[in-house]
Amino acid sequence: MIDYVSYLVPAALLFAGAIHLPPLVGVLGPARLAKLYGVTVTEPNLEVLMRHRAVLFGLLGAFFVYAAFRSELWDLGLIAGIVSIVAFIGLAWRSAGTTPQLSRVVRIDILGLLLLVAAAAFRVLSGHEP
Repeated sequence: MIDYVSYLVPAALLFAGAIHLPPLVGVLGPARLAKLYGVTVTEPNLEVLMRHRAVLFGLLGAFFVYAAFRSELWDLGLIAGIVSIVAFIGLAWRSAGTTPQLSRVVRIDILGLLLLVAAAAFRVLSGHEP
């Protein structure tokens, strides 16, 4: 019998890493942030916050990639990924409007969420131990 959990959980975590790592380039400044999100960041304090956000996304993305190869971290990775993505989607949907770039991020995150939830469900239902 194929152990789907041993493939699905790492794949989901690698996908989560793949969607959380690209925003790291935002640390390079406002021009990169504008390209990523379709927003102009001209206020210096907002620039600091957005660049710091880029660093945090990089750390979270790196953790997802690391957790994909460490079964004892699968649960924490799945929970962190689901919380991160649900929070972003919720905030985006409550927003008055989003740029086309941000709407694309939402669509990709929905795919990531479905994958993470499926992996978590398989993990729980299978009783798979790390």
